[in-house]
Amino acid sequence: MCRKCSKRQGGGFGPKGKTPLAKALKKEMGGKKGRKAHVGVVEVKCLGVCPRHAVTMIDTRDPHQWLLVKPGTGIAEIVEDLKLPA
Repeated sequence: MCRKCSKRQGGGFGPKGKTPLAKALKKEMGGKKGRKAHVGVVEVKCLGVCPRHAVTMIDTRDPHQWLLVKPGTGIAEIVEDLKLPA
């Protein structure tokens, strides 16, 4: 996911709407780190899309389909859309 997009939103995710998307996804997935984690969430510099009021994400299982996630979107909804193990 794009670190620059995430910083621009100033959070916008989680129960209070103040958590960055990467942190909220990691917490939802169980919070394990490294090889013990079921899913890796990686923030990269800039993906070059720069949407307004959204965070750009790429699912590496299908790199041709990029996702734009708006602040306020439920983390459970994102996990369901990506078909990630909860």
